[in-house]
Amino acid sequence: MTFLKSLSVTAVLAASASFAQAETTLIHGEAGPNRGARADALQWFADELAERSEGDLKVDIQWGGALFKANAAVQSIADGVADMGSVIAVYYPQEMAGYGIADLPVNNPDAWVGMRATDELMRNSPEIAADLADKNLVYIGTWTTSQVNIGCKGGAINSVADISGKKVRGVGAYGKVFGEQGANMVNMSIYDAYQGLDTGLIDCSQGYSYAVAALKQAEVMDSYTILNWGQVGGLGIFMNKDAFDSLTPEQQELVGEVGSDMADEFGKMINDANDKAIASMKEQGVEVIELPEAERATLVEGGKKFLDEWVQTAEGSGLPGEKLLEDYQALITKYTEKRAADGYPWDAKSN
Repeated sequence: MTFLKSLSVTAVLAASASFAQAETTLIHGEAGPNRGARADALQWFADELAERSEGDLKVDIQWGGALFKANAAVQSIADGVADMGSVIAVYYPQEMAGYGIADLPVNNPDAWVGMRATDELMRNSPEIAADLADKNLVYIGTWTTSQVNIGCKGGAINSVADISGKKVRGVGAYGKVFGEQGANMVNMSIYDAYQGLDTGLIDCSQGYSYAVAALKQAEVMDSYTILNWGQVGGLGIFMNKDAFDSLTPEQQELVGEVGSDMADEFGKMINDANDKAIASMKEQGVEVIELPEAERATLVEGGKKFLDEWVQTAEGSGLPGEKLLEDYQALITKYTEKRAADGYPWDAKSN
C-alpha cells in the first residue's frame, strides 16, 4: 500500500513537472497604469492568449513602468528586460519610423479603420518586418488614441480661422498644422491641460474624447470641436525577437492571431468610451461642435507636408517610405469601405 501510494505521488509530481515545463509565461512591460480602455484591452490580450492556448501561454503584465518607462521601451524590449511590451512610436521618430506612419494626419478619424490598416501594414510589410528584426523586435498588435479633437475655454473653434492667435496644447503633426494656422503652441502634457485651461495658460487643448472624460477636463472647457481629421495610432505591442523565436510555430501563430484580434476588441471599447464621453460633455454644458467639411479639408491639406516629411524620414531609415504611405492609404480605403458595407465586426456579433 505504501509502495503504491509512493508510486502515485511520484506520478503526480512528474505530471506536474511536465505541465510546468510546457507552460510559457511572457513578461510584458507597460508604462501606464492598470486602468482605462487601453489597459482593459491589454488585459483582454493576456486573458485571451491564456484561454486559446489552454493555459500553455500566459502573460505577466508589469504595470506602471515597473520594468521601464515609455521612452525606454524599445531598447528595453530589444535587450530582453521583458519578453514583450507596449511601445509608443512618437518617442522613437527614427527607430520606429515604420510604425510612426499610424501617427500621420491622414484623412481618417475612425479608430477601427486606423487600427485595421495599421495592423495589416505592420504584419505584412517585409520591409518593416526586416527593419524590426534588425532591432531584435517583432510586431504583435496595435491600439490607437482615437481621433484628435480640440477642447477650448473661451472662444470656440468653429472654423480654421478661429485657430489663429489661440494658445494651444498640440499633439504631434496635428499640433504643427495648428501652429501653421496661427496658433501659439504651448509645450504641455495632456495631464497638465486641466490646470492650463483653468488658469488661462492655454486656451485650447488637442486630445481625445475618452481622455477628456478620464481627466475631467470638461469641467474647465466651454466647447469641444470634433475635427473628423485623424488620429495618433502608433502605440502597440512588440516582442523581443529572441523570445518570439523561442516559441513553437503554433505559439507564434496564436500570439499573432490574438494580437490582430485585439484591434476589434479595442475598437469596440474605444468607440463606446468616446460616445459616453461626448454625451457626458453635453450633460455638463459643453458645446460640442462638428467642424464643417470645408474647414476639415483645409486641415487635411495642411497636413500633407508632414506626410512628405515622414516619407523622407522613413527613406532615411532605409524603408520605402513612399510605397508604404501608398499602401497604408489604400488599406484605410479598404477598411473604410468594409465598414460602410458590413458595419463594425462587433455589430455583427450583437445581431
